[in-house]
Amino acid sequence: MDAATQSTTPSAESRIVAAIDIGSNAVRMEIAEVLPNGQVEVIERLQRAVRLGQDTFRRGRLGGRSMRAAVDVLRDFRTLLDLYRVDQVRAVATSAVREATNADMFLDRVYLTTGLTIDVIDTSEESRLTVSAVRQGMGTVFADRARETLIADVGGGSTLLTILRGGEIVTSQSLRLGSVRLQELLIGDNLPPRRAAEMLRAHINNAVIALHGSLALDQIEVFVAVGGDARFAARQVGRPIGESGLAEVEIDRFDRLVDRCEKLSADELAKQFGLPFAEAETIVPALLVYQALLHRGKAERIVVSHVSMRDGLLLELARRVTGSEDEALLAGVIHSAMTLAEKYRVDIDHGTNVAELCVKLFDFLQREHGLNARHRLLLRVAGLLHEVGGFVSNRSHHKHSEYLIANSEIFGLSRSEIAVVSQISRYHRRSLPRASHTAYMALKREDRVVVNKLAALLRVADALARGHSRKMRQIVLERDKDDLVLTVPGEYDLALEQHSLAAKSDLFEEVFGMHIRLETG
Repeated sequence: MDAATQSTTPSAESRIVAAIDIGSNAVRMEIAEVLPNGQVEVIERLQRAVRLGQDTFRRGRLGGRSMRAAVDVLRDFRTLLDLYRVDQVRAVATSAVREATNADMFLDRVYLTTGLTIDVIDTSEESRLTVSAVRQGMGTVFADRARETLIADVGGGSTLLTILRGGEIVTSQSLRLGSVRLQELLIGDNLPPRRAAEMLRAHINNAVIALHGSLALDQIEVFVAVGGDARFAARQVGRPIGESGLAEVEIDRFDRLVDRCEKLSADELAKQFGLPFAEAETIVPALLVYQALLHRGKAERIVVSHVSMRDGLLLELARRVTGSEDEALLAGVIHSAMTLAEKYRVDIDHGTNVAELCVKLFDFLQREHGLNARHRLLLRVAGLLHEVGGFVSNRSHHKHSEYLIANSEIFGLSRSEIAVVSQISRYHRRSLPRASHTAYMALKREDRVVVNKLAALLRVADALARGHSRKMRQIVLERDKDDLVLTVPGEYDLALEQHSLAAKSDLFEEVFGMHIRLETG
């Protein structure tokens, strides 16, 4: 599913990894050494200005000149990757490429020229990577601020918002309020700087007001800002927080900085603050977004984190090579899935029981299916959500589940992973996967194999949870030649579960080549 990252086994030696971020305003790369204890030490940071977003947000397509510039930059990056003998590289692209109608042409050119496979990620994955880096970077400072917290990352194409409560991820959302996108609204208007700022402020405020009901911004006590424009504010009017690498900006000082900047043209901003012109053009739109969000909550200052999504990519690569997991982010995925289940009035007890049985089957059959911890998470999410379709109708609810999940956002899961979860859930009952099923066949071949294996486990778990669901948590699993023997401690009438298993174990027997026996003992 993460096509741009090759899988690796954990190593006791240091490894060299790299993260490439193709954004709306620039192409950036970080190369780092991952020590045996998982610590990441950045060796090299590179950034080249390439205005891909300018074309996409104006015309819906990447322009020929900007594509050539980006390919040239990536060719140079490839040379450096080879020089450092990088073990793993993950290259991602965000909104500028994601929204371009000719994105595939660009991705093909990059691959043919550099051999790099670019993973076009969605806003949910951007949030996951950014939050991972922020949590790691804030450390004990973050733990001391375990209140209602907003992490805001204003990028070139969008603004990513994640709310944490007591340090735990509650919800995440994105707004089409990127600094480059906003700056494109003013092209050709030739407005004085102050008037342009007023127009942008009105547009931004309308978008923020529309969040009412989905994000409780008025409850925010801690405001964490991520991004180059936030770091600019910290340099100008902020002060460091101890030796944490963080900075804080008082709200009144921030407002004065915004007022000062919005009076100046891009040329004047570049000259006065020593900024490259490309950054000077977008600094005011970004500051106005931060300001609008800040004034909606209770926070009295901005905490500026110096990390970026690329740090999240490096952390992810480090965890892959060391075999570790970010437990807090995994909990965030489950919390998001539970919120979705509650939204569609799922029987939470049943969903939880099915998810636990799924995980138990997954762990016991590890050698047979050969899947990894990420697939285990997808199965657990599918177990929680497989009956959301009942909200629409009990008739063919598995098909409604497929649709609702495929068109929902689950924090921490990419669109391709959500598509896999939707298909696992679709096959929890009735028909098995077929070549005539369009959404199933639209998956990559390896993802179809994953769906077959995990849907087989979900069907068995759902059958077992039909009757004595609490007792099923104590179920004992054993192999007896070609049989999988499931023993429920005690004496119970298992007629309902056995009947359900007879109807739903077909995919399991087909995929794993084992017959299931359910017994008491």
